[in-house]
Amino acid sequence: MRTKAFQRIYTQITRITKATCEVRARGARYGELAWINERPAQVISVIEDKVTLQVFSGTEGISSQSEVIFSGMPPTLQVSDLLAGRFLNAYGSPIDGGPELVGEKRLINGSAVNPVKRAKPSTLMATGIAGIDLNNTLVTGQKIPFFVDPDQPYNEILAEVAMRAEADMIILGGMGLSNDDYIFFKNTFSQAGVLDKIVSFINRPEDPPLERLLIPDMACTAAEYFANDKKQNVLVLLTDMTLYADALTIVANKMDQIPSKDSMPGSLYSELAGIYEKSVQFVHGGSITIIAVTTLNEGDITHAIPDNTGYITEGQLFLKHDTDIGKIIVDPFRSLSRLKQNVIGKKTREDHPQVMNALIRLYADAMEAKTKRENGFDLNEYDKKCLAFSEEYAMRLLAIDINISIEEMLDTGWYLFQRYFEKYEIGIKEQLIEKYWKASESTAEHH
Repeated sequence: MRTKAFQRIYTQITRITKATCEVRARGARYGELAWINERPAQVISVIEDKVTLQVFSGTEGISSQSEVIFSGMPPTLQVSDLLAGRFLNAYGSPIDGGPELVGEKRLINGSAVNPVKRAKPSTLMATGIAGIDLNNTLVTGQKIPFFVDPDQPYNEILAEVAMRAEADMIILGGMGLSNDDYIFFKNTFSQAGVLDKIVSFINRPEDPPLERLLIPDMACTAAEYFANDKKQNVLVLLTDMTLYADALTIVANKMDQIPSKDSMPGSLYSELAGIYEKSVQFVHGGSITIIAVTTLNEGDITHAIPDNTGYITEGQLFLKHDTDIGKIIVDPFRSLSRLKQNVIGKKTREDHPQVMNALIRLYADAMEAKTKRENGFDLNEYDKKCLAFSEEYAMRLLAIDINISIEEMLDTGWYLFQRYFEKYEIGIKEQLIEKYWKASESTAEHH
């Protein structure tokens, strides 16, 4: 070992795999950033003096005599208000042609939020998407995944959420983001005039896959600055967590770790939890809400990635293609927001819980009627009503391109009740029917 400008330099690597190197070194810390032949690497294991580093760009060309230089600290992000509107890579360096960042250096994998700083999440986070705001209402400080098929337009939907959400700042973390999607996000935000409230960390296909592992921590560090320091409501959008987990698997395999379920590393749960648990409602009013895309392999919800995610998060949002209307909808049966009870009917209109439940119950009856029809059974009048209702309900309130306020969603619900059903068929309390049934007549005329 030798030192240079207070840096520790080692030149005897004892083991090399396709993604990792081992070196004998003293004083190295887990998570510490290092360079091997000027390539960035990170310490992922320290056992006495045996240090394992993951080399983000791979180990091709590295020999046992290559220089290993330890930085003495984990990766950092320079935080300031100048982050707003910037597109950065996994190391927090600009990729948008703009100036280098200036600001306070913060470790990107800081400790979890002190419980005494946490408040109960109880503030509505409206997205403008009816299938979310009406049936699966989100609150600030919540963590929730989008479970999607790879061929669904999930990045377009995330962009819509970014533009519609009632948040002070949006942090986008893109992992393995195609160039088309990168340009789409950039153009969409620019044309909508919302760039000044968005910070983007992007890993593209030509970038080393292991750099994806830094993206969520970079995004959460930026979010913590705006939420904790600036007391703002911050929405973090991560896509795609399946590619993040695949990068974890690359490292685990190269370290000869025994794989767990579905060939995933045994650390998958703790790695995912370390990201999602950064969501928080601060006592002082700032918040971090996390919505993360997880693509499903052939729709398999039992795969280790969505399975572990479901144990950590507070619900899930499922997208599906509705063949009756030819659009992508938020599936009302498989989607769930476990924190919606904190706000519906309290921070939203009093009829919200009952309208939501009645609409979904009638939609379920329609699905039963559809099964009867497909199996050749005769339909009664109620079945026919439900089928007609279901198509308009999906078109007006479940399709992801519906952008209206929660008040308008509820008014649309009453309009659908009045158009297709008698009062006794909708199963809502009499006092609410008396108050809102007549009020919806003008809505019916408008529609």
